[in-house]
Parts: sequence; C-alpha cells; structure tokens
Amino acid sequence: MYIDNKHYKHFALTMLFFKECPHPDDTQRTELGHRLGMEPLQVKFWFQNKRTQMKTQYEHTENNKLRAENEKLQAENLRFKEVLDNAYCLHCGVPTPVTKSFSPEHEQLRLENSRLRKEIDHISSVSTKSVGKTIPTSMETTSSTSHLHSGNFKAIYEDLWSSLNNGGQNERHRPVVDIAMSAMEELMRVAQLGEPLWVPSIDRNSFVLNEDEYFRSFSRIFRQKTNGFKFEASRESVFVPTRAANVVEILMDTEQWLNIFSGVVSRATNVQVISAGLGGTYNEAALLVNAEFQVPSPLVQTRESIFLRYCKQHYDGIWAVVDVSLDNLLVTSSVTCRRRPSGCLIQDTPDGHSKVIWLEHVEVADGGIHSIYKPLITSGLAFGARRWVAILEGYCERLVRTYSIGVPTENGGVNQVCKRSMIKLAERMVTRFCCGVSSSIVNTWTNLSGNGNENVKFMTRTNVDDPTMPFGVLLTIATSFWLPVPPKRVFDFLCDNNTRKEWDMLLNGGDIEEMAHIVSGREEFNRVKLCQLKGSDSSSSQTMIMQESRSDPTASYIVYAPIDVVCVNKVLGGEDPSNIPLLPSGFAILPDGPTGRGLGRGMSVQTDTGGSLLTIALQILIDSTPSSNLSIESFSAASKLMRSSSDKIKLALIPRIKCNVQVMENDESWWELKEYF
Repeated sequence: MYIDNKHYKHFALTMLFFKECPHPDDTQRTELGHRLGMEPLQVKFWFQNKRTQMKTQYEHTENNKLRAENEKLQAENLRFKEVLDNAYCLHCGVPTPVTKSFSPEHEQLRLENSRLRKEIDHISSVSTKSVGKTIPTSMETTSSTSHLHSGNFKAIYEDLWSSLNNGGQNERHRPVVDIAMSAMEELMRVAQLGEPLWVPSIDRNSFVLNEDEYFRSFSRIFRQKTNGFKFEASRESVFVPTRAANVVEILMDTEQWLNIFSGVVSRATNVQVISAGLGGTYNEAALLVNAEFQVPSPLVQTRESIFLRYCKQHYDGIWAVVDVSLDNLLVTSSVTCRRRPSGCLIQDTPDGHSKVIWLEHVEVADGGIHSIYKPLITSGLAFGARRWVAILEGYCERLVRTYSIGVPTENGGVNQVCKRSMIKLAERMVTRFCCGVSSSIVNTWTNLSGNGNENVKFMTRTNVDDPTMPFGVLLTIATSFWLPVPPKRVFDFLCDNNTRKEWDMLLNGGDIEEMAHIVSGREEFNRVKLCQLKGSDSSSSQTMIMQESRSDPTASYIVYAPIDVVCVNKVLGGEDPSNIPLLPSGFAILPDGPTGRGLGRGMSVQTDTGGSLLTIALQILIDSTPSSNLSIESFSAASKLMRSSSDKIKLALIPRIKCNVQVMENDESWWELKEYF
C-alpha cells in the first residue's frame, strides 16, 4: 500500500509533538499549524480527539483489569461465604454458621465490589460512546439504548455535518439535520419573544414560559411533554465584561466549560467533535457532548444528558450556541433529563462588553429529590438560567481582576504574575471541590450508619498516578443540612478568620493569620488568600492554607486546602501551578428556596433573609502509602471531626439549639489527623 510521504511526515511530526506535549498552548498550536498548513483551531481539535482516543484506550485496558479483579473478588466472596456458612465450634464441633453479622473487612470488600461494578459499567458506557464497540461485562444486559451505542451512530454525525456543510441532501441524515436547524431557530425565537410565550409570574418580578403557547408554536423537535417528566424553563440576560468570541470559546471548549461551570457541571466529555467550524472560527462547529449536571451536595441526584451542541454566527453579528437532546430519534426508556433547545445568544456591545441572553429549557424525571432540596430544585433555581449567568458573570469579573494591569495589587506584595498563578490554582481547587462533592457516577458514596448520620456520606479513593492530588489513600466525608439562617450570615461567619477556631477542629483552638490575599471579583468578599497558624513552630509552619471565598446571587463557596511552603513559594514566584497537589475541603451555601420578600427570582445568597442549605465536605489523606487500608480508628476520627464541625457551626449560628459536640481534644484517635493540617 502506497503512503504519501508528505502526509506520513506530517503525521509523524504531530504524533511526536503529542507525545512531548499533549496540551499545547495557543503559541504552540499556531506554530504547529503553520508547519502543517493547518488552522490553529484544526490543530486544537486534532489534539482534543487524540486525547479522547488515548483516554479511551487507557480506559479499555483498565476495564479489562477491573473486570478480572472483580471476578477474583467475586470468587473470594463466594469462598468467604461458604466458610462462614460452614463454620463450627472448635471445642464442641457444633455448627455455628455466621449469616447475619459481617466483619468490617467483609463489609469493605462488599463495598469495593459494588464500586468496581459501577466503575466497569461507566467505563464500558464511555468506551462504547467513544469507540463504538460494546465492551461486555458480567452484568451486561440488552438495552433499548443500543441504537445510541452502535458504531454507526458516530459515523452518522460525521457524514451529517459533511453533507450539511457541502449543501448535500442525504435523506438518511435528514432527521438529524432538521433537529440541528430547528433547534437553532427555536432558540433564536424563544430567547427573544415576549408575551404570550413568556408571561409575568404571580409576583410580576419575573417571567415564566407559557407551556400551552409553546406547544402551539414549537412542535417540530419534541412533541408533548413526556409522561412522568416535568418542565423547567427560565430565561435571563446579563452584560459581561468580555467579547462575544470569548464567551463562545468557553461554551465550545468542553474542558473549559466544565472548569468554569463546575458549580453546575460535575462531568463533561466530548463523545465526538463533529465539526471544528469554518474559517478557523466556531461558526458551524458541532459537538456531541455527554454531561452530568449537579447541585453541590451528595444528597442530590445528578442529571445526565447526551446532547448536540451547535454554534452559528448569524448575519446580524449575533452568535448563538444551542444544546438539544437527540434521544427522540432513538427508542429509549433510560433518559431522565432531556434538553429541549437551550443555550444562549451573545452579541458584542460598543463598550467592549457583550450581552448574553441565556435560555434553559429541560424536561426531567419527576420525583426522587431529597426533601430539603425540593423547594430549590422544583422552582428551577438550582439548574436555571439565573444560575448559569451568575457563574458566567462572576468568571468574567475574575478575569478582569486577574489580567487587568490597572487593578492594584493587594497586600502581601502580590504582583501581577503571582496573582495569576494564585487565581489559576484557586480555580482548580474550587473545581475539584465541586466535582468531588456531587453525586456523580464517578463518586461512589456510602451512607454512614448510626443515629443522626442519615445525611452523612463517605467514600475512599486510592491515588497512584494523579500529580494534582496527594498520593495515597484519600477519605472524603460530606453532609448537607438546612439552617434557618440567611445565606449571607453563614458565608460571613465561615469567612471570618476570627471565628474560624469555633468550627475548625484541626486548628486545636488556635488562630490563623492572613499572609497575603488578592480580591478575585467585583465585591471585596470574593478573594483568594494564604494563611498560617499564629505562633506556629518550625514543624507546623511547613504547611499553610490556601482559601478562596466566592459568592454570587445564586451560591457561595468557601474552599480551602493545605499547601506546603515549597509549593507556596512556587505560586508566589509566578510558576505554573498545574501540578501542585491539592486536597480541598470546604463549604457550599445555597438558598433554601424561592420564597422571600418579593424576590420573584428566588432568594439571593447575598441577602439577609431566608434560610440556607449548607454542604460540608472534608477530604483527608489517611495514608501516603497507596497499598494501605483504611483503619477503623482513622475513619472513626474523621467521622467525629465531621460531626463536631457541623454541630459547632449550628451552635454558633443558632445558639438556642443543643448539639452533641464532641470534645475532640480528648480523643486520642483524632491526633492522627493532625498531619492533615
């Protein structure tokens, strides 16, 4: 077979570059594109597809290993069960089968088996969608979603966009073309129309979608609402301090979209880059995306969806990015979240800003919502358009503070280069916290048994290859609860260095002092800071705390992580913080529902009324040896630490209640966790 020598050299050059640098920056992409005669955007998408392919191959190998390990564990479990069932007394020979009680080791093995099953199923699903080949497992069943998992499905999209961009009329792909075009048309109209499609709410402070009018006017993609599903529709507009092209890039770069909107998106992958766009832009770009949408709490089930994301620049300079689910082309019963045409319109303004109109329109399976989160979620405030635009606006304000030369530096001698390094590390810290506290399929939570622990969950992980986290055995323990206290008061209390010793048991009653900080938003309380213990000796001063406090009208976060002095010096020196290991803990604060003093759009977390939904998550390095097992003593100490911290927060904010506050200083097992600080 003859191979074009020129193309072979280009391929060899690209593969050599990929091995050395799988994540090229803009300069490297431009240089490589010049050498290959390609647009930088084409190079970017080639690298994205190549990373996806390599990840799929790795997951396929890991899947085989996990399946073999799972079979081994199943055989051991059967052997253990047989031994327990046939147990007898060594003294009298009387059979004493053990059928009701289980040792902690046996229970841990059972939980590990369950985790492995879920991981195998997840890897099989991801590999199938990415490669188009079904990976069999011991629990494989025939599903009505097999059409989605067929190898031809990806090819249909590739042929579809080739046909679309070349003006073809391939009837085989016409239904999918119609969906893309109809979704874009519907977004343009629904996002801009007024009454009778959008009518004033009861308090006349917002607008709600008129479902009857919607179904009369728009029925080309989805017909009537599915039985057992409920509607959530919302629309918001905002002016953000960045150009429209930057907003489009955020939405069309799935990895960047996940990192920026981590408060709503817990997991997102490109199933396929269908079209990279025209003329080196995102115009006519199309992606097939698999994403999970979340509320930052292990008590709230995530919403998984596979949807087409299509971008188009219209004649009047408006950019539009639309999402639409494609499950109506398939015979499937497993869909629990269907994205009707949703997305945003972005248009530049003369002052260098851009106007964004955001539309969220979904159908979700009704029921299964935890009681304390039901008012927030059923009102659409948890996943609605207001939540998305608040995050986008906050991110753009953070960019202004980070990259604007005119913004003065803050205390601690933080210069411009150092400021960018701190912001970058803090963003990764918050993203890791948000994704790690959700009920995503990649987080295998276990309920903590015992009185008063119904909402406390934990999980263990072993890190052996991720340099962005400490190596070893990691324990995450989290809980969510309601407080009859306004979100702003909770946020101010948890941000205050003077009151930190009231809830942070790892301080052992000591105070912390702030060494440096930078303001990361328009408001003073949005900041990143470095702290250390007051009067710490030479041993404990080797570790400091990095913390970001972040608040917008829909949610607030206080996220912190221990960081050693060597890494702090790298950050203050402006070095790339990408591989600095972090294990973040912290708080997520949400309003408890839509009611308030005439606030038709829901309670703002920056007001002094209403109640709060507080999520606490602690992540602890139990043992730096990956082969170690979680000891009962370490787990018990971590559980007591969580209970004591939550009780002390309740006691400080609601003095009238009685909490079962543990005296941690008298518990010897607690001192094992001092190394965490």
